[in-house]
Amino acid sequence: MRTTIPFSRNARKKYHHDFRQTILWRIFRIMSEFVDGFGFIVDFHNTVSVFGSTRAKEGDRWYDEARELGRMLAKKGFTMITGGGPGIMEAANRGASEAGGESVGLNIQLPYEQRINPYVKKVLSFHYFFTRKVMLTYAAEAYVFFPGGFGTLDEFMELVTLIQTKKIRRVPIIAVGKEYWQQMLDWFQQELNLEKHYIGPQDASIYQLVDSAKEAVALIEKSITRRELAQEWDGK
Repeated sequence: MRTTIPFSRNARKKYHHDFRQTILWRIFRIMSEFVDGFGFIVDFHNTVSVFGSTRAKEGDRWYDEARELGRMLAKKGFTMITGGGPGIMEAANRGASEAGGESVGLNIQLPYEQRINPYVKKVLSFHYFFTRKVMLTYAAEAYVFFPGGFGTLDEFMELVTLIQTKKIRRVPIIAVGKEYWQQMLDWFQQELNLEKHYIGPQDASIYQLVDSAKEAVALIEKSITRRELAQEWDGK
């Protein structure tokens, strides 16, 4: 049974005034995060965003592969952009930094203080997950997903959906690690496509599955640059 707290007329007015002020403050903060975010990332080119578990440690296979990915891409002139945290993000930033490349972190402010990994050279912090996610999406010419938890899967599914619905232009989405991704991608094909027809057969082409950093880099090198993407949007 729902309990209703009786408010006097003046109390109700104050409550609604405070509520409106709080919402307005949040809207302005959201706007400022978008302005700061786009201003921050616009100067980076040849960018790759990497996602994966925050719990991966040095010596784990996927940590080492992400580090190698960062190193290889940096040597080819790519900018590494991650969420700036530990695990896979740290590994990718580490590889890029060790190779002398650009290493960028878009960090999230959390109550338990997600630390910024020491291999980030340039960082911007966000209060809201969704503004940070927009920046990570806008920033990249390719997205690389290593094994991870709910956050990694959330990013993967959102990007696939945005490309499927043509809300963003198609760029490579690369899943690294067949032992982790294969079963889920097979389920997409069998259950969602062949049996339920919830997705189309062409949707499987949105993402690609590889098993190493070397394979991922080979796919990324075939992708078009942001400048070329911008020219396509302008109709040039």
